[in-house]
This record gives sequence, C-alpha cells and structure tokens, in this order.
Amino acid sequence: MVDLTRKLYQGPFFDNTRWDDVVLRQGDIIITTPPKSGTTWTQMICALLIFQTADLPKPLDDLSPWPDYLVYPRAHVPTVLAGQRHRRFIKTHTPMDGLPYDERVSYLSVGRDPRDAFVSYDNHMANMDLGAISRRYVAAGRVDGIERSPFPAVPPPPGSIHDRFRLWVDSPAFMFGMPAYLAHLDTVWQERDRPNVILMHYQRLKDDLEGSMRALAAGLEIDVPERKWPELVEAATFGAMKRHETDVIPDRGIWRDESRFLNKGTYGQWRSVLDDEDVAYYRERVATMAGPELLDWVQQGIR
Repeated sequence: MVDLTRKLYQGPFFDNTRWDDVVLRQGDIIITTPPKSGTTWTQMICALLIFQTADLPKPLDDLSPWPDYLVYPRAHVPTVLAGQRHRRFIKTHTPMDGLPYDERVSYLSVGRDPRDAFVSYDNHMANMDLGAISRRYVAAGRVDGIERSPFPAVPPPPGSIHDRFRLWVDSPAFMFGMPAYLAHLDTVWQERDRPNVILMHYQRLKDDLEGSMRALAAGLEIDVPERKWPELVEAATFGAMKRHETDVIPDRGIWRDESRFLNKGTYGQWRSVLDDEDVAYYRERVATMAGPELLDWVQQGIR
C-alpha cells in the first residue's frame, strides 16, 4: 500500500516510490544517510554485527542494496531482498520523511560536518563516470519497458575548489548540496527520540570505533560474543576496508579510479582546503538552513 503521507523524492537516477515494492520485515535496518556522511562505513559495520565475521558471504553492495537506484530494473532490489534470509540492512539516500515507517524496523543515520562532507563529495564527483551510470540507467529502463534518454552532458565544474564549495553550499539540487544534506539529517533529528531511530556521528565513529559499534549493537539488539569484538572492530577500520575495497565499494564499473572511492576517511580535512572567506560564507549560510541544536551536533561544536 502506498503511504500518501510520505514525501516524494525523485532525481536523475533515484526514485523513492520504489520503496512501495519492498516488503519490510521485523528487524529490518534502513540506513538512511545523506551522501558522503559515512554510508558505506555504516553498511560495513552493520554487516559485521549481523554476520559476526570479517569474512562476509558476498560483496557489501549485494548484501545491502539500494531500492531507490534507477540503474537497476524495478524488480531487481525487491527480488534480492525477498531472497535474503539474514537480518536485512538496506541502503538509501532518501530522507526519513520519504521512507515507509514501520515500528518493526530500525532507522539508522549518520551525520558529518558538512564541510568534510563537501570535501568527500568533491572527490566523489570528480571520480564518477556519469556516462557509465547513464548507460546502466538506460539499459535498466529497457528491461522495464521504458525508453529513457541518456543523461545530458554536464558542464565542467569550476576549476577552483573555493568556487565549487560555494556552489555546493547553495545548491538547490536534492542529494547534491548543503541544503539537502542538512534537510536530510533534520528529518532524522526530528525523530531521534523514537526507540527505533539511531543517529550516529562520523567523528565519534572515528574517535571511538569500538564504543560506537558496541552502542550500535545494543541499539539494534544484536548480541556479540566478547571474543568477537577485536576481529569485528579491526575489520571496520579504514585500513581494513581499503585492503578489501573490491568487496566494499558500491557500484563497481562507474568509477574512474576505484581506489579513490575510499579516499581518506578522516574528519577536519576541510581545514586544509577551505580558506577564511569560505568558512565565513559557510557560517553565514549554514545558520539559515538548520536549527542551532542540529548544527551544534553535526558540527560537534566546531564553528
């Protein structure tokens, strides 16, 4: 049944109405994150907690599919999910107000300082092969009996990262700008007191990975034997994920250089990229896009 109270989110290669085809189960985990806030890392942590081994049975992209993604035929992800017998953990970049709500399901999100999210986004876009995505999008449409046009040519971005940052700060595009980034987090922030909503922060994951994983396991009601923790925590580190990146990175075949997908995995990297004028502009604009409590949390008190 379509939930008419859900907000519609549609873009060039995503459509949240595809969630209407997903039959949710008791215990499902929906990872609802804005792009470049630690989505793949969160998927990996969930996989480790669920399977309780660093030797995952399949690549992460197969274990944790993305229903909204239009590069797959419509029936593909619902079919994959229907066949899964483990506890399911499902990826999406749709904000919480665009998802089906079910009290049996856990909703998990991660926030990150928007300035760091931009630095990661800038690398991400430079590494993305839009032509490859377009070809998959058109081919998936044919399977569904839909004739789609290839994506139009995209003009090159400004050469200066400072200009690119200001464009991102003010971009009206869903998923691809700071207004959408903060709006997504706000949909989770507003629901954070629900017992089935878990909101984590990228910086805290970096500062205390084991403590964060233990807290998440408790929130998801997953029992992990004490002897398992060292192996699971090590497998969730940036270095371990980088060593196994062929089984970790999503959407293989659309990156110009797959080794750049897991780029640095740090926080505070914006400090070496943005200048004082950029930061001043950011402060002025960010104050108009979210409430003070959310901003204090997402920036971890760093102005």
